[in-house]
Amino acid sequence: MPIIPTVADWIAGTPGTISLGQGVVHYGPPPAALRKIPAFLKNSAHHKYVPDAGLPRLRKAFEEKLRAENGIDASGGRRIFVTAGANQGFLNALLCLCDPGDEVILLSPYYFNHEMAVGLAGCRAVCVPTDGNYQPRLAAIEAAITARTRAVVTVSPNNPAGVVYPPDTLRAINRLCAGRGIYHVSDEAYEYFTYDEATHYSPGSLDAEHTISLFSMSKSYGMASWRVGFLVVPEHLFDDMMKVQDTVIICAPAVSQAVALEALKEGRRYCLSRLPAIARVREGMLAAFSRIPDLVTVPPSRGAFYFLAKIHTSMDALPLAERLVREHKVAVIPGETFGIGKGCSLRVSYGNLSGEAALEGTKRLVRGLIEIVGR
Repeated sequence: MPIIPTVADWIAGTPGTISLGQGVVHYGPPPAALRKIPAFLKNSAHHKYVPDAGLPRLRKAFEEKLRAENGIDASGGRRIFVTAGANQGFLNALLCLCDPGDEVILLSPYYFNHEMAVGLAGCRAVCVPTDGNYQPRLAAIEAAITARTRAVVTVSPNNPAGVVYPPDTLRAINRLCAGRGIYHVSDEAYEYFTYDEATHYSPGSLDAEHTISLFSMSKSYGMASWRVGFLVVPEHLFDDMMKVQDTVIICAPAVSQAVALEALKEGRRYCLSRLPAIARVREGMLAAFSRIPDLVTVPPSRGAFYFLAKIHTSMDALPLAERLVREHKVAVIPGETFGIGKGCSLRVSYGNLSGEAALEGTKRLVRGLIEIVGR
């Protein structure tokens, strides 16, 4: 079962629990974007289907964003699809690229929805472990490629580890994929969430023929429930991707696309204006973890809004996470969910709370680890 609903059930049975689990931000969409909804609803044409690939004005706005911020040229109208979130975009890509039995390389710890989507597509996830700091190992990726490999997936800034892959690493993976005639699927949902002078890099700026890029409005614009994402594909995949899009969803919800268009007018400054508050919570958590080094190690993490903390215990992460909810009313996500086979780790999210709630959640987590693990 998906871990998020499982943890939600624990929380529902433990009133007063503070969640450091689900990966969402604590703010919502730009108010100026929401004010456009009444006018949208008054137009009867807006209640019909819109173009499969997305509203032309929204796709054009995102094309300009890609050019200005990511160095990606997606001009010509045959490379951008608006999807119901980046998760749908990822599944679209799998259905377009893969036949049943094909292989997709995921770097573990991986984003759990990617692993499940590979299974839904009838394919096999080949999990390649990263190093001790959750960074990719190019030689291990190359060794995992077979005749059935169709793609290598990267997520940077990373969910669940919060690490940012260096540009040189992403370029090397991209060149490897191009050289072997496979695709590099680059999930960039957390592109605006970087700290301590880390920078985000888009592999699609290097190679348009072998790169599929995923973007999302969920995190940066506080639009998780609106389900708006963007799939950027090589032009030669457009027709096949259109077949998948029309079969799976026809079009992303029109009202969500309309709000997304107005949100893009606010631009990245909307997210960046809220980043300092998230960074303060991040620093507070790091300080709290530093006081219990015998119990917790946090590998270097300069992106997204996650820590994948290594817990110094022989306990499995799943029962530990449940006890933290039941006994200490704080929720985190167990590392097994992300394909970590050895040791105990917990994903801690610091984007969904602010101020006193974040401080209290951190206190509960530290207290719980001391009482459960420190015994």
